[in-house]
Amino acid sequence: MADAPHIPVLLRPLLEAVAPVSGTWVDGTFGAGGYSRGLLAAGAGLVIGIDRDPMVFDMAQAWAGDYGDRLRLERGTFSDLDQLAGQPVDGVVLDLGISSMQIDLAERGFSFQKDGPLDMRMSSDGPSAADLVNEASEEELADIIFHYGEDRAARRIARAIVRARNDQPIVTTLGLAAVVESVLPRQKPGQSHPATRAFQGIRIAVNDEFGQLAEGLAAAERALKPGGRLAVVTFHSLEDRVVKRFFQIRSGSEGQGSRYAPARETVPPAFQMISRRAIGPDDRELAENPRARSAKLRVARRTDAPSQPVDRAAMAIPQPALGTSAPRRKGH
Repeated sequence: MADAPHIPVLLRPLLEAVAPVSGTWVDGTFGAGGYSRGLLAAGAGLVIGIDRDPMVFDMAQAWAGDYGDRLRLERGTFSDLDQLAGQPVDGVVLDLGISSMQIDLAERGFSFQKDGPLDMRMSSDGPSAADLVNEASEEELADIIFHYGEDRAARRIARAIVRARNDQPIVTTLGLAAVVESVLPRQKPGQSHPATRAFQGIRIAVNDEFGQLAEGLAAAERALKPGGRLAVVTFHSLEDRVVKRFFQIRSGSEGQGSRYAPARETVPPAFQMISRRAIGPDDRELAENPRARSAKLRVARRTDAPSQPVDRAAMAIPQPALGTSAPRRKGH
């Protein structure tokens, strides 16, 4: 059996939190297959691996056959995981981090560490990062970088992008990174690259990551049997805030708020929290995999309450004020 090309983050604590593992599980972000392998080794009878990136299934051909009919692969987005699974399931795992395989391939255009086409699409569909960077208005770019990248210099960066693209289109990762660097203070030792937040914001917008997350959590709620477990691994504060709010709302643990605020309709909780606090990497994992540094794991158990539609506003999903000049996305 070939070794996985990267180390799945927080796999040990995840398997401990959802033990015992049995029945049918969905790995909604299949990637290199690390979580799927871990679930199968821990006792899952069937794992349904879902991913929107066709490359991951090509890479899995070298080892997927070792599991026979215990591993089923489906191309699609985890926002449709209940339909793709086609049956009630005993567990769902979502790893929201961008795959190290994608980061390390310059031609995917995710990283400013290597030069490549400015793409950033997790699938091959829809507008690329280059389309967004070269077509969106200055106001839209600033909103995306501020809300999704949490960069306080968003307006300065957006202005620089528009000024640079007026001379020639920005079509490479290093080209965009150079524009961002040109208007920010020089990187100091130990600090992240100046373009980190801008790249994050643009990548999130290109892939509609928060729309996918909201619908994916709702799809998991619909797919899970009573007693089934949902485990979500996040990698930055925006993602974790949304997942935390979802679990608070759907477990009835969000608090009462102001006594002067209008009373909310009481909805039976769809989840019970397995771990009240987010689980982070221990020293052993940090030594083995430094990329786990910012990872957080949240786990909950499904009740028998009916599923409900998600309330995006209540989930604290960032909402850039996007107009009509941004490139339109096809499908998910």
